[in-house]
Amino acid sequence: MSRIRLYMDEDSGDTALVLALKNRGVDVITTLNVNRLSFPDEEQLIWARSQGRVLYSSNIRDFYSLHTAFLTQEQPHSGMILVQQQLYSIGELMRRILRLVAAKSAESMENQVEFLSTWIGE
Repeated sequence: MSRIRLYMDEDSGDTALVLALKNRGVDVITTLNVNRLSFPDEEQLIWARSQGRVLYSSNIRDFYSLHTAFLTQEQPHSGMILVQQQLYSIGELMRRILRLVAAKSAESMENQVEFLSTWIGE
């Protein structure tokens, strides 16, 4: 079982959050890091799969629609973590992501969507 590696889309790659996750050992890259700004969402999801990365986004509606389309077309993806980012502080986002990454493997994320809102702390 391998650890989840994250790919944050351009709407969600807050520098403070990325640094906080990296400082805690999470393998995370952003669209900016890999020169993929402004690529269509479908291409972002395909690229994330090619790199073995779970896509993280606050663009819930579009990416959930893509998830459904991919499943219908039997096209795999590496998984998605979707969040209403404006609801949480950077610290709370980080804690929820860390819980999810600790609880799930990259393999268990295949073709799955996790909503960060369900990863509540104890």
